[in-house]
Amino acid sequence: MTGFPRYAIYFAAGADGSLSRFGAELLGYDARTGDEVPFPREALQIAPDWRDITTDPRKYGFHATLKAPMALVSGRTEAELMAACATFAGQSRTIPVIRPVVDTISGFIAVIPAEPVDALQQLAADCVREFDSFRAALTAEDRARRRPEKLTERQRDYLDRWGYPYVMEEFRFHMTLTGRLDAERRGPILEMLRGRFASLRLGALAIDRLALFKQDETKARFGIIGEWALAR
Repeated sequence: MTGFPRYAIYFAAGADGSLSRFGAELLGYDARTGDEVPFPREALQIAPDWRDITTDPRKYGFHATLKAPMALVSGRTEAELMAACATFAGQSRTIPVIRPVVDTISGFIAVIPAEPVDALQQLAADCVREFDSFRAALTAEDRARRRPEKLTERQRDYLDRWGYPYVMEEFRFHMTLTGRLDAERRGPILEMLRGRFASLRLGALAIDRLALFKQDETKARFGIIGEWALAR
């Protein structure tokens, strides 16, 4: 298996914003502080096993993936990766703005764009390419864990080229709120989450920053170790 620590480049909502609090409360974890956060009473009422429902996304913190978790290739350092993040963020670009909604994606519930945004697809593709020189190659075990036999041919090609199958045309921006749910459970939980999200009155969301997350060992949660605003 790929070694540790692992690093990931994510979008994370600003620390002082309602969206950041929304995600931390629902996952029960703040990736900036490393603190446990009490679940909303409403979530526990609709699903007393809310902790179990959010086990998988809690490990990663509330985020959207731009460059998937990776160990560093031999010869590259954390300091170099942080410097590369700062350089990337400083390059002038069109800042993607999405209309965020809460919906189902591949059986789990997430904050997603209501419609495709070309600038967002470009930002994600740029991140995949720009930071790939830092990525240690997948081990055979890592590749097998991705169940390549279940992937499309293009997804397998991306897994072998970029270490992750859901990049480029396969990329779908999402900020995960739950693990996978059976269809019969999904409806009431989706309704509750949509109601909580509507109270934020967040009609538009600028994807205007990068966050570098780090996981120290296999059982550890990811936490934010650096953040950079994107230049316009």
